[in-house]
Amino acid sequence: MCGIVGAVSHRNIVPVLVQGLARLEYRGYDSCGVAVVSNGLQRARSTSRVAELMDQISTTQLEGSTGIAHTRWATHGAPVVHNAHPHFSHGPGPGLDAANRPGRIALVHNGIIENHDDLRAMLQARGYVFQSQTDTEVIAHLIDSLYDGDLFEAVKATLPQLHGAYAIAVFCKDEPHRLIGARAGSPLILGVGKEGQEHFLASDAMALAGVTDQIVYLEEGDVVDMQLGKYWLFDKAFKAIAAAQRPVKTVLAHSGAAELGPYRHYMQKEIFEQPRAIADTLEGLDSIVPELFDLQMNHAPGANAANVFKEIDSILILACGTSYYSGCTAKYWLESIAKIPTQVEVASEYRYRDSVPNPKTLVVTITQSGETADTLAALRHAQSLGMTHTLTICNVASSAMVRECELAYITRAGIEIGVASTKAFTAQLAGLFLLTLAVAQAKGRLSEAEEARHLKAMRHLPAALQAVLALEPQIMAWADDFAKMDNALFLGRGLHYPIALEGALKLKEISYIHAEAYPAGELKHGPLALVTSAMPVVTVAPNDALLEKLKSNMHEVRARGGVLYVLADADTRIESGEGLHVIRMPEHYGELSPMLHVVPLQLLAYHTACAKGTDVDKPRNLAKSVTVE
Repeated sequence: MCGIVGAVSHRNIVPVLVQGLARLEYRGYDSCGVAVVSNGLQRARSTSRVAELMDQISTTQLEGSTGIAHTRWATHGAPVVHNAHPHFSHGPGPGLDAANRPGRIALVHNGIIENHDDLRAMLQARGYVFQSQTDTEVIAHLIDSLYDGDLFEAVKATLPQLHGAYAIAVFCKDEPHRLIGARAGSPLILGVGKEGQEHFLASDAMALAGVTDQIVYLEEGDVVDMQLGKYWLFDKAFKAIAAAQRPVKTVLAHSGAAELGPYRHYMQKEIFEQPRAIADTLEGLDSIVPELFDLQMNHAPGANAANVFKEIDSILILACGTSYYSGCTAKYWLESIAKIPTQVEVASEYRYRDSVPNPKTLVVTITQSGETADTLAALRHAQSLGMTHTLTICNVASSAMVRECELAYITRAGIEIGVASTKAFTAQLAGLFLLTLAVAQAKGRLSEAEEARHLKAMRHLPAALQAVLALEPQIMAWADDFAKMDNALFLGRGLHYPIALEGALKLKEISYIHAEAYPAGELKHGPLALVTSAMPVVTVAPNDALLEKLKSNMHEVRARGGVLYVLADADTRIESGEGLHVIRMPEHYGELSPMLHVVPLQLLAYHTACAKGTDVDKPRNLAKSVTVE
């Protein structure tokens, strides 16, 4: 979601700030901006892309050695220039021309300040002039109102008054070589520059790739005071933190966005990277052992995966969006193979209802970024209820989620730039299948023969995925039909119902076609009323125990004039005909079939979006890393 970059240096830091924003573009945004100390406060802002911001900066020759930059995803206030970050304080004072005489504080912010209305009213009564509808501008004015020559003290007095989530970077024109950062509920890191002569703030280590690989991860409530050649860290009680408590770590982030190569969009590239992503995620997998999940950062003595898996008697999965659908798929595996009761909850809902905690539950979070605000909050809620056994399936080893969970499995999908997740989803499924086998083994429910069979199937996954990707030309023909439609229905049964949900999500995310998914057996309980020739019905039809039931559901669609688009295994005996379009999958893949059937649905969404001319990699209103509630 929103991205922060900041710096204190001896050199002109604007190129570094803008380069950092460019590396954060994949997160999604609708405005961007840069501010520096240069004869007061100066800034450039845009509701276009970072490239347009660069043109502004080149024209105005904006320069400065202390600065902040931001990409914004609109929450409070429309995506217009006056709502774009950075924000300046304005006032108080009679006759102030707020548009032309900014105050002394410049600030960028990720998160949401829940009590911004009350703070706004208080500050307006003091004479402060607001130029935006954002909750962020409130923070700038509040710091200004409390400033008395020491920026750290002003921030220290401000933070306890903020209710909600934030990561902020702030400077004052009266202290031109000082930058303060703070975080509560949103990620923020400190980058240590060469020889310690310059320091950086960022919401993501990738923003600093090529600038520094020396990173300090700020913990919840931390505040950092950065000045030329030095920095100080403080905890949420504003007590000094020893260097050993927040060690500098070497983080080898990507030096820039991956090259597109022969692909039209990053989403297409990432769909075709799935064989490699799965191969990397499963690299070195010789046997199923609990130690696969012992990549923990902080845990109690003795809390290793082997002990945890033996002790637990149920599993609770917490996730959002695409990750939630991977959890729904894993529920079928965990209950059928590991024989362990499993519950899957939407993370944004879980902490707002009364639930029955069980200390013998393994709480599993699933998140690509490891910074998803709703999932982090749900994890902390579960922990507060006494459920201390926690495990995350995550794609970023240095993320907050990994640091806060007892156990972890790090997928190796690589950076995913397209907002609509593809390779991260299949990598999550791989990690969750391994978790299923590891728990089954710990419970004595996985024989050596079964383990060998599953391992063989997993090692074959990259080749199987490659064969599915060869279906792209056939799927492109389907996409031409879908691009003319306003609605679509997706059907699946059993293990493949979550895959139908994921297919519908992908179509609506990037093509803006309304799409719903149902268990095929539910057709006659309502959705069948929607079926006409104008409602294409996509059906996931593997050759499993529910195939004959699924065929009956397909007949129900055809009898109402519906048009079917079926992804069928080779031996299902489903043939193309009038109103029935069939693409044959290369092979049936048993329990791992969802990992193959989802790929054509990804390609269908992608090529439909291309046919409609939408912004595939940056769909409207959506962000890659959702770090606000």
